[in-house]
Amino acid sequence: MANGSRKETTHGRDWETPPSSFVSGANVTAGDRDALRETGWPSCWKTAAELLDWHRSFDAVLDDDGSTRWFPGGRLNASHNCIDRYVANGRGDETALIWEGKLGETRTYTYHQLRDEVNAFAAALRNLGVGEDDVVTLYMPMVPELPIAMLACARIGAPHSVVFAGFSANALATRLAGADSEYLVTCDGYYRRGTALHLKSMADNACLSVEQDVEQIVVNRLGDDGEIGDARSYADLVADHDGVEIDPVERDSDDSLFLIYTSGTTGEPTLVEHTTGGYLSHVAWTSHAVFDLKPEDTHWCSADVGWITGHSYAVYGPLALGATTILYEGTPDHPEKNRLWEVIERNEVDVFYTAPTSIRAFMKWGSEYPEQHDLSSLRLLGTVGEPIDETAWRWYREHVGGGECPIVDTWWQTETGGVVLSTLPGADRMRPGAVGRELPGIGATVVNEVGEEVPPRESGRLVLTRPWPGMARSLCEDAGWGVRRTSRADGQWQYDTGDNAVRDEDGYLHLLGRADDVLNVSGRRLSTAEIESAIVGVDGVAEAAVVGGTDTMKGSKVHAFVSPESNVAGDEVLRTRVQSAVESAIGSIAAPDSVTFTPSLPKTRSGKVVRRYLKAIANGEDLGDTSALRNPEVVGELESLLNE
Repeated sequence: MANGSRKETTHGRDWETPPSSFVSGANVTAGDRDALRETGWPSCWKTAAELLDWHRSFDAVLDDDGSTRWFPGGRLNASHNCIDRYVANGRGDETALIWEGKLGETRTYTYHQLRDEVNAFAAALRNLGVGEDDVVTLYMPMVPELPIAMLACARIGAPHSVVFAGFSANALATRLAGADSEYLVTCDGYYRRGTALHLKSMADNACLSVEQDVEQIVVNRLGDDGEIGDARSYADLVADHDGVEIDPVERDSDDSLFLIYTSGTTGEPTLVEHTTGGYLSHVAWTSHAVFDLKPEDTHWCSADVGWITGHSYAVYGPLALGATTILYEGTPDHPEKNRLWEVIERNEVDVFYTAPTSIRAFMKWGSEYPEQHDLSSLRLLGTVGEPIDETAWRWYREHVGGGECPIVDTWWQTETGGVVLSTLPGADRMRPGAVGRELPGIGATVVNEVGEEVPPRESGRLVLTRPWPGMARSLCEDAGWGVRRTSRADGQWQYDTGDNAVRDEDGYLHLLGRADDVLNVSGRRLSTAEIESAIVGVDGVAEAAVVGGTDTMKGSKVHAFVSPESNVAGDEVLRTRVQSAVESAIGSIAAPDSVTFTPSLPKTRSGKVVRRYLKAIANGEDLGDTSALRNPEVVGELESLLNE
């Protein structure tokens, strides 16, 4: 390939190497990576903290005396680090944020303009009585006022709690009550596939359901100047405080920056709290090292800011490095299936970060859509959310990355705050289908049921074996859901990620999905991710999800929900090929007992397939609240398909 890209094979597996032109200009080289590993843990994390401005320097990298504290003694402000320092060093006229609206609108904010509006809204919040450590809930779609409100909260030391706009009033009420939040910033409504949906009524119902009084601030998105009752107008508040400057509040490194709930894709959501110094250092360094992000870059993380991915890599990570970030309100296929590629071409995006489920949708729609656009600005691609199979990996690189872009397949969680497993694109080779090794400063291993490390190519539970800066407060304090979970006799610190993995002979990790996504079929434990990988390798299959059903003879039976590529029929021929592919790859024991073809799978707004809904559908169980889905209509369609 051009520019030095090449393919190699060891242990019967293919490696892909990044172009030499990329490696020569990378932020982190092989030498840098090796030096960090030689520095050792936790000292190597000082490099991450040095990417930030500190009002008061920290006394140590880590204090692990009973309660883990990263960068103790240090004081800083996240809003200052994401805005003010770039205005102060002469970069105020450079673009910080580009918004692409659902109806084709665009808005651009320079760092100076972003600073002005953040200051004005911070002043308004303070004037309403918001003080340090008061939690402000943000219930908003993907509009610029959302990151502005986040940064305004950070500026005055008030933790924010972002609630995905697709959640129900009950879900919002639960989160308001859980945070004891007395302030809510919301929107009159938003557009979904061109249709206006009213959000204010949902917010009103939620506020009526909690014990505390809640002050509402409303952003006018629909443009109809609708009635907002006793709520305050965001636009009026910003206008009233235009030109007011608020000095960023100095926060201790381990002070709270924000609260966020896990997505709840496999069960009940959990409240997670992230601290200021450790979290911001972690996402700044991973944006720098994993995404190779430079100040002149335009970065697009396609995740909704309502999820941790949007927090870390649409807002805090890129802005902490002084880059340009894109916020996109729409869906990938509205009004046309080339919408994302239009955005990349128009804004000359350098780094694009999306989910494997989205990539499989792109595959289903066809390569003609990206091929209609000039995507040559792209120099790095990333994936997040679930394991990516080799077929999708190669399609992504070939049709979106022009056969040249390095791909970083990242693994992390709401609980980890930022990426912990990935290749470093300027230092490591890529293995399609493998996430890579743990990053420098991260300890990870694969263990069996009694906590013993398993040999290469044997599956087990992925555990992290030492603290890292972006870790949630509960993990730092060893409290609540974050209590140390270890079966080791020596009591060594471990975080049980809840995911299964395999490490290959070269040290690369292959994620197999959630540990509870394992089926016990006739006494044999089968990974749903392994079965799904075999299915999506079938020509004509775009994506698949596998769940288990109860069977009195076998223990579990295998239900496969399969989404064919466009113009491919979901018929008996394809069903037979799917079953044969699984039998060939794994064995007859894993062949699906039933294959249901569907145009789409139920997904969160961040692109995760929600298998618990599929399991409920397959077993005739109550679905519960489906408001977290970006396509809730699909569950009814699937129920009808199974009934047929």
